[in-house]
Amino acid sequence: MMTTEPASLESLHVLYQSDDYIVVDKHWDIRIDSKMWYEKQTVQAQLRHHFPHLADPSTYYGFRFCHQLDFSTSGALCVALNKAAAGRAYRCFKDRTVTKAYLALVRGWVEKEKQTLDFSIGKNSSEGKTHMMCVEGTEGCENPKPCQTELMVLEYGLYDGDPVTKVLLQPLTGRTHQLRVHCSAIGHPIVGDFTYSSGADDAPYRMMLHAHLLQIPLGPQPLLVSAGDPFLPTEDPKWLPQRSLRTLAATVDALLERRAEEDRKIKEEQRERARKKEERRKGRTVEESEEQRRQCQDWLSEWAGD
Repeated sequence: MMTTEPASLESLHVLYQSDDYIVVDKHWDIRIDSKMWYEKQTVQAQLRHHFPHLADPSTYYGFRFCHQLDFSTSGALCVALNKAAAGRAYRCFKDRTVTKAYLALVRGWVEKEKQTLDFSIGKNSSEGKTHMMCVEGTEGCENPKPCQTELMVLEYGLYDGDPVTKVLLQPLTGRTHQLRVHCSAIGHPIVGDFTYSSGADDAPYRMMLHAHLLQIPLGPQPLLVSAGDPFLPTEDPKWLPQRSLRTLAATVDALLERRAEEDRKIKEEQRERARKKEERRKGRTVEESEEQRRQCQDWLSEWAGD
């Protein structure tokens, strides 16, 4: 199926399924769920259509989405099939132990091949822009919070004749519209992002942002899913790569290895803190025992004196 085809109830692509979770490759331009009666095409409706026996009647939508993807964003989306599974996944997201990586085509050629985008993001309170987010310092930006995104250039090329860069984006925080706002803030908005191009970028059939990788460290085996790469000339002939800096597979492998090393260091630090805490506890116990013996000797001496 060509990626330019719109979503339908039948077009649900399942990437992973177990007794506890389903991971789907969310289509572009479809909401996860909606309370609007006229909005028939949602991921929730697709799931009900394909898996009616898995819907939980105790929930409003029937399925528990572990995280969010924007309407315009495609890619890996995790759904919990029971309350306990949802709780385990929620803790991973809350503790920021989940690894996510997105593919994007951005306008222009990004000069710096690897960089950390560090812009605090808040809600835009300006008239007509309340559905948007903004970087700190922008007029009308309310309650900005620190946000970081790792950006790695994969390829340079042209989209419909205009210069674009294919990048891998790793959000280190989870603010609404974070990747879209960060890319716009460095002067390289995502191709097809109508909202953060002030309505100017409306020619592409979709916004070129795709959740490629999702790793949730659930025990005993982490959930690791890849949603492929929709930004290929075979899928969209308007995209013409011209120069490749690094492959997607090698970049993802390096990202996962770096995350594994960070996790190992964190666990070592936790074990070291636990060891020191136990030593302090034992030290206090020894001190208390010696003090108790001294008090006992004093009491015996007093008693003998009587």
